[in-house]
This record gives sequence, structure tokens and C-alpha cells, in this order.
Amino acid sequence: MPGPYKRKKYHYGDTHLKKSWRTKRRTKDLDQIDSDLQPDQLEKAQRNQEIDFEKPGLGLFNCVHCAHDFINEKAFQDHIKSKRHKRRLHALKTEPYTIEESERAAGMGSYVAPKKRKMETCLPSAIQNGLDIQEITKKPKLDDAKNQEDRDGDAGMKE
Repeated sequence: MPGPYKRKKYHYGDTHLKKSWRTKRRTKDLDQIDSDLQPDQLEKAQRNQEIDFEKPGLGLFNCVHCAHDFINEKAFQDHIKSKRHKRRLHALKTEPYTIEESERAAGMGSYVAPKKRKMETCLPSAIQNGLDIQEITKKPKLDDAKNQEDRDGDAGMKE
């Protein structure tokens, strides 16, 4: 009765790749998003929404709940209807886990169940104002041209 086939192992499999697989498309955690959703933080972020040429859609079509940027309004609207966004909204309905809650669970106080709250999608200011990407990209170029003319005019005045 021979024993099982002894397979020779010349490599370690994919254990060295598992960490990169888990962190490849990592976004913000729920507690970080909850801090971004505080009314004062959210209002400040929407009011001071700057154009970022590094991000898709110039950083104007940002889903705060999913921490994801989209290329245009249609892509953002499609995302709002998606299962991924609805799942994230449902997860954000309960308050995030806090240190106080962990202390209460360990016996340092009486347990208070986390509260449910109403969660709605926050629309970016670009969509609320009905701005188009072509209009937005023209504005910085026009502003740069005006600033350049002003500098040229000031240089001529000094001479």
C-alpha cells in the first residue's frame, strides 16, 4: 500500500501576493468617510472644491460616500444607481465603531446600541450648479490669460 504522492514544492505559491491583492483597490474606511460626512467638513469641501488636473473629471465629480472620482456627470449618475454605492450607503447608516463603544463592551459602562441614521447621497457642487467640464476647463485658461495680461501691463507701467 503506497502512500500519497509526494509533490515537490519548488515555490511558495501565491502567499507573497495576497497582501497586494487585498490592498490593490483600497479606499477609505467607513470611519474616515464618516468624518468626511460631518456637516461642517462636507460644506467646506463642497464650497472649496478645487480643480485637480490629476484626478478623473478634474476632481469635480466626487462621491463622498465611496471616496471615488468620476470622469463626468453621466458616470457619476450611473454610479449612484449602482449596487456598490447603495451597499456603501447602507453600511454608513449605522454609526461607526468608537473607542467608547469598545470600553462599554469590555465592561466599563453599560452597553448602548449603535443608532441608525438617515443617509442620502450628497451631490457635488458641479452637478448642483449644472456645470459642464468644457466650461470648467475654459475658466482656468481664461483666468491665466487675464493674469498674464495684467502682469504684462504692470511690467509696462514700471518701465
